[in-house]
Amino acid sequence: MSTIRKMSNVAVAVQSALGAAKTITAISKAAPGVVTATHDFSNGDFVVLSVQGMWQVNDRVFRVCNVSTTVSFQLEDISGGTGIDTSAFDTFSSGTAKKITFGTSITTMADVQMSGGEFDKLDTTVIHSNVKTNIPGTANPFAIDFEHLWDVTDTGQAAMKVASDAQSKLAFKFTFGVGGTIMVFNGYVGHSALPTASALQVIKTKSSISAEGAPSYYSS
Repeated sequence: MSTIRKMSNVAVAVQSALGAAKTITAISKAAPGVVTATHDFSNGDFVVLSVQGMWQVNDRVFRVCNVSTTVSFQLEDISGGTGIDTSAFDTFSSGTAKKITFGTSITTMADVQMSGGEFDKLDTTVIHSNVKTNIPGTANPFAIDFEHLWDVTDTGQAAMKVASDAQSKLAFKFTFGVGGTIMVFNGYVGHSALPTASALQVIKTKSSISAEGAPSYYSS
């Protein structure tokens, strides 16, 4: 039976710093795929990739594993300790990796709604059939809508407001319970900090994230 989880004791961290870009010279198409780059990453670091060619990893956040001195590293898969299988990915041409510091916590989140990821349906019906057929096309963007307890002095909300005003991307890290599943992703933030409430109700504010690339998941 699957593990049943409740939306409680969820830690949310947001990017507080982004390291210098480390040039990637290759990502192998293998199981596991190896990223070749002169770097100073350690096992367990989180990085965001900006990649041409191998679009499956572009703009995504990954956890580093199996570091080989300063020469190479792998992008950890969900099982932990093993690099992801890049065998079926497109061919890498160029790119960079930047280390993420998740130094700011968001502690005012009251509601989270996630959507997206559904595929467009491409019509493949032929005139010889009396039943429509289709194949999956491009996936819709992954999006998150938040509702916060309104507090303009909160460091997490302030970080989102700065990113929103600059129309810049931020990385986020959700940890579902102590030692629980981790979800990381990167995206554009929309946060106006406008308060909203009915009479005598708690004042709240809304924000949204339009993710760039798919989220990555880790079992702990």
